[in-house]
This record gives sequence, structure tokens and C-alpha cells, in this order.
Amino acid sequence: MSISRRNARRSVRILGLASASAALVLGVSSQALACNIRDFSAEAVCTGDKGQIVVTDIDASKRTATVTVFLENNGADEKQVGEKQVTGAREGAKVSFDEDWQANATYRIHVKVPGLVDEDIKDNLKTPANACKKEDSPAPSDSASESAKPSPSETKPAEESASPSDSASESAAAPASDVPSNAPSAAIGDSNLAETGANSNTGLIAGVAGALVVVGGGAVYFGMRRRGAKNGG
Repeated sequence: MSISRRNARRSVRILGLASASAALVLGVSSQALACNIRDFSAEAVCTGDKGQIVVTDIDASKRTATVTVFLENNGADEKQVGEKQVTGAREGAKVSFDEDWQANATYRIHVKVPGLVDEDIKDNLKTPANACKKEDSPAPSDSASESAKPSPSETKPAEESASPSDSASESAAAPASDVPSNAPSAAIGDSNLAETGANSNTGLIAGVAGALVVVGGGAVYFGMRRRGAKNGG
């Protein structure tokens, strides 16, 4: 049984339609799997008190991308933070850049995949309002430190405050010889008799008394010799 030309044309048409449909499906699928800038995202995070810029790649085609991070200032690049490569993964592949970012800073992230992507992540990254590094506690003000200091009266040594009583005790402990007295002081060189109350004429009186004793004894002696001479004559 021969196939008519009409049936042959119909078969070719159906085959062409099926091929076109398959090509369209493959094209859409390949576009869906192709790497593009929407596969990349960035965030500013803290690791302890250190800051990081983390870029995530969810490219299911597992292309290798070069990621470059720039710090922005007034719409221009201030510095390049770093440049690293990342291989995409459906579950998300991450690449981190150590950066001590400040609050409300702006970063531009550029992604390059040869033949597919060469552009920035849409919308620049803006860091949170609070930086990672904790601020140091403010030092106490001078007025507070001065008020905490003890007053001069409190810091005055006990020895100084006790000085009046010390002077009183010193005056009380002064020798009795320093106290003025109405009694006559003993003359320098006086004998013990002078110390017992005898006056300074005692020696003269004793001399006169001794002389009188001698004179009286002589008179008695001469008187007795005269009496004996008369009796003998």
C-alpha cells in the first residue's frame, strides 16, 4: 500500500512541529538553568565583634563566578574590600569578605561569569544601623571623680587633729623644775647645812666660839698657876 503525498506532507509537518516544540522546551530549560545576576545576593553580618560581607550564589549550573566588593562613598568607589571566586550551588554557596564595616555604610558587589554575567548585584548593600564592635563604656566625668574624692577634712592625718591634746600632754609632763617657785634656790657651792636651812654665817660663829674657848682655857690655866704660886709661898 503506497503512501500518498498528502499523508507524507502531513507526517513531515507533524515532525517539524514536534522538533520545534522540543527545541523550545530545551531553550527555555537552558535559560532557566543559565547563571544570571539574580542568583547572587549579599548581606553584612557579624562574627563576634568582627564584621563580614557575605555573598551567596544559588546558581544551579555550578558556574564559577568572580565576586568583587567595593566600599562606596558619595556614589564612588572609596576602596576595594576584596575579590574572591565562588562556585554556584542550588542550596547556595557562600563567600565571605572580612570587613570592619561601619553602621549605615554602602557596598557595591560586582559579579563576573565569563560569557554570562558581568554586572553589579542590583541595589547596593547597606549595612545595619548598629556596627559589630561594641562601644566602650564612657569614662567617669571629672565632676563625678572629684565628688568621689574625700574632702580635705576627711583626709587630714589623725596626728594633726590630735595636736592640741599632744601639746597639753607635753605641758603636763614638763619637769617640776621648769615650774616657777617662790622658795629661794640653794646657792652654788653651799654645804649640806645650807640645804637643811642654816645660813651662811655658821662658819664665822664657829670660829669665834673656838677662839673664845682657847682664850678661856688660857685664862683658867694662868689663874691656876697663880693660885698655886701663892699657896706655895
